[in-house]
Amino acid sequence: MSLKEDGFKASNIIEQIDAGLKALPEKEKANQIKKTNGIFQLNIQNSDKKAAVKEAIWVIDLKNAGTVTKGAAKKADVTITLGDDTFLGLADGKVNAQKAFMTGQLKVKGNVMLATKLDNVLKAAKGKL
Repeated sequence: MSLKEDGFKASNIIEQIDAGLKALPEKEKANQIKKTNGIFQLNIQNSDKKAAVKEAIWVIDLKNAGTVTKGAAKKADVTITLGDDTFLGLADGKVNAQKAFMTGQLKVKGNVMLATKLDNVLKAAKGKL
């Protein structure tokens, strides 16, 4: 199943995270799961100026399987809601997550401390690409 979502630049990065996780040797993947121990649900909003705001949802499971899926999680440990451009900035390291949170560009529901580990997940996945 494709993780692509038309109109969302974030879907390219989501696919890179998926590829990065799949490329990890089993021992490294198990280590990453143990270190992170959480399920992230990313609600990414695309603010297309011509249309209403659309939302795409992806789940990064680093608690059980080390997988990335499209669609809502049965039980996410943390739900992060942010805009497409904010997500791209986080992935590129151009946006500070704490600053984005403080300015309302990024909203967190659930385990806030786990949300801080998303940055490490993005970096780890990028390092494998």
